[in-house]
Amino acid sequence: MTKLTVGQENGHDIEIHFEDHGTGRPVVLIHGFPLDGRSWDKQERVLLEAGHRVVSYDRRGFGESSRTTVGFDYDTFADDLHALLEHLDLRDAVLVGFSMGTGEVARYLGRHGSGRVAKAALLATVPPYLLKAEDNPEGVDREVFEGIKSAIVADRPGYFKDFLDDFFNVDVLGGTRISEPAWQAAFAMALQAGPYAVHACVDTWLTDFRADIAAIDVPVLVVHGDSDRILPYDATAARLPALIPGLTFVTVKDGPHNIAWTHPEVVNPALLDFVKA
Repeated sequence: MTKLTVGQENGHDIEIHFEDHGTGRPVVLIHGFPLDGRSWDKQERVLLEAGHRVVSYDRRGFGESSRTTVGFDYDTFADDLHALLEHLDLRDAVLVGFSMGTGEVARYLGRHGSGRVAKAALLATVPPYLLKAEDNPEGVDREVFEGIKSAIVADRPGYFKDFLDDFFNVDVLGGTRISEPAWQAAFAMALQAGPYAVHACVDTWLTDFRADIAAIDVPVLVVHGDSDRILPYDATAARLPALIPGLTFVTVKDGPHNIAWTHPEVVNPALLDFVKA
């Protein structure tokens, strides 16, 4: 088990657990909520077979990383990522974020620049800005997120059950693209996350990434399912072609939120082509 210290809480180290395998151009995989770095089963193998160095890690509060109660904001998440890239001295890297991880990618490039990064991929994207506001009428009402936080406080495992059903569109894809054991594996990952982290992360989803998006100066790939119930396609991915010049955009027909698991036959070729192009 490999860990990197990224800060302290009450005199104790805050550690980020990471995995680092293979050689070649580095591809850094940044997981979504409420999973951890183990959720990249269907991408890690094909990237390694294609000759890439694959780095994955658990966000603070998740997986094998410290269950801290501080630093749950995208500036800190981006700084954790920056610390990892510097620790491993990664250069010419491709950052690949899924769901909440797309926020790390955007904020990293907006905050730390692209000196170590060659390309960026956003799968099931949070950016540009989820919260409905006067200057962002396409967003989602704040009351929706307050309801999520209330549901987590009332019954965290029960919330995960409902969330993961929509995460995979189980009513449509259950038994075909998502098996019961695979769903249970995701549920177990979710339960391993720190309870404080699960609740605190909800507010981070309301981060405005529009300035970060405008600062991106590397090629970008966006892959998003048009049946995403967690991050609606029209409020997220569909807005990005107007904001990122030269964007490579792939829509996964009938794809749910976790397209990386349910539609690898679309996601993996798109990702591999983008990384090697």
